[in-house]
Amino acid sequence: MIHPEAVIGARTRVGEFCVVEQDVTIGADCVLEPYVFVKRWTTMGDRNEISAGTALGTDPLDKNFRGERSYLRMGSGNKIREHYTVSRGTPPESATVIGDGNYIMTSGHIAHNCTIGNNTVIASCALVAGWVEVEDQAFISGGVGVHQFSKIGRLAMIGGITRVNLDAPPFFTYTGPRMTPMGVNRVGLRRAGFTAAQIQQLKKAYLVLYRSGLRLEEALEKIERELADEQTLHLVKFIRSSKRGICRGLGTGRSTEAPEED
Repeated sequence: MIHPEAVIGARTRVGEFCVVEQDVTIGADCVLEPYVFVKRWTTMGDRNEISAGTALGTDPLDKNFRGERSYLRMGSGNKIREHYTVSRGTPPESATVIGDGNYIMTSGHIAHNCTIGNNTVIASCALVAGWVEVEDQAFISGGVGVHQFSKIGRLAMIGGITRVNLDAPPFFTYTGPRMTPMGVNRVGLRRAGFTAAQIQQLKKAYLVLYRSGLRLEEALEKIERELADEQTLHLVKFIRSSKRGICRGLGTGRSTEAPEED
């Protein structure tokens, strides 16, 4: 069922048993497989592929929600696989925002007022709580739980079944129930086109941040003073803007740098 006031772009295909409510805008060349439910006040750009059983723009899972108008805004070129739910914002006129080129796998949830960047991967059964921010090109593995108000940095890689309850600075990998930093995300950085010199610079920044024994502000000042480039300055800015605080490891002083992968 497509509401007569919904706007459907050119060449978009809507499968059997889909529901598209009023005040919905869907761009061109999208695909909605059977049983997709697109609720009111949802907009999406072009070339999005939404798999069967997905519900977009659902009411927030929030006891404070009173039914006011809020939004889900999605960009272009996203793939959302089967049985996924994405909520609108909780406060009136607020929004959940998903950028472009994201690959979101099966059976998970993105909650109210999240901001998901561009070209991220969110694997199956990951649960992203309200007000979470995920920067571009981050990778969230299967079964990860992300606590509300947490932030995951650009090209960070969160290992499977990890509990994200603090901010995860960009460019590094994290795993385990206490979200332990494990080194530089070499594979992700290579795939993103980073040079060996850039990756080495980030490895040095990682060692200063996590293995030098310096206090946090001392470590940030050392990175700014000795290792400043576009990526390390983004790292410093991310950490300084953190409201929840960042994970800083086990405090053992030993290196947990991940082994080299081909």
